[in-house]
Amino acid sequence: MTTRVFTSPLFLGFDHLEQMLERASKNSSDGYPPYNIEQTGPAGLRITLAVAGFTMDDLQITQEDNQLVIRGRQSDDVQGRVFLHRGIAARQFQRAFVMAEGIEVKGAWLDNGLLNIDLARPQPEAKVRHIEIARPERSRVSKVVDAG
Repeated sequence: MTTRVFTSPLFLGFDHLEQMLERASKNSSDGYPPYNIEQTGPAGLRITLAVAGFTMDDLQITQEDNQLVIRGRQSDDVQGRVFLHRGIAARQFQRAFVMAEGIEVKGAWLDNGLLNIDLARPQPEAKVRHIEIARPERSRVSKVVDAG
């Protein structure tokens, strides 16, 4: 049984946030595959997943709204093979990462059993806007003085 976090009337419109939290809690319960998140520069991030035994055809990366979803499914090519011990995981997985607004996926590659996904956080431009202060119209000033 799940407890709803945003049931208070003070949290109107936060349904989307509650759904994201529910997805994150479901995905974090399983530690497979292990992953690292590292900062590669002032605006760069890299997610690295240990996916030994998976080929590029076994992996799928999608961006669904503000979630990066990585799925892995190995084909069953064990016919005719006899395992005396099977310690390498051959199971499917799904790992999702909630991304902040504006994060862009720059690319992904598979290298020696590690799936690397590069992300970039665009740096916001400093915006300076000059706002003019309007002078009051003469007619407004005289009406206020006459009324008082």
